Amino acid sequence: MKINEEIRAKEVRLVSSANEQLGIISLRDALRLAAEQNLDLVEVAPTAKPPVCRIMDFGKFRYEQQKREKEVKKKQKVITVKEVKIRPNIEDHDFNVKLKNAQRFLDDGDKVKATIMFRGRELSHPELGKQVLVRMATLLKDIATVERDPKLEGKNMIMILAPKPHNP
Repeated sequence: MKINEEIRAKEVRLVSSANEQLGIISLRDALRLAAEQNLDLVEVAPTAKPPVCRIMDFGKFRYEQQKREKEVKKKQKVITVKEVKIRPNIEDHDFNVKLKNAQRFLDDGDKVKATIMFRGRELSHPELGKQVLVRMATLLKDIATVERDPKLEGKNMIMILAPKPHNP
């Protein structure tokens, strides 16, 4: 936004600090009116013909704008994707450890990317990896939804789980 002497138009449509239309006047007169009230002249609509300027306290306006932006940021939840890597022939105890990790990530509100890594001849039996991922999805169905079904990508099979929204 351009303020005071930064404005380069000859005439401006002026709006007072009380939101009253003062009409189209010269820039010099608008600056004088703003100075008399100890306020700034701010260009709010530079593309209009003539540009629209408003008399306001620019410092206070900018402070309130930053405060609103901060409030909006505060309410946002950044969702990250956490990864759990598994092998197709995983033992039950190891599987339960990975399952608890995935459950903790989902409880924190993060998405979980479950990856089965195949090596060598394991790749000839992708159904074994799919069974492990489906087992994980069924055990976590109370707290998560499957966002992306198990799919083989190169030597890895990937499934993405998203937390279910909480209803208090």
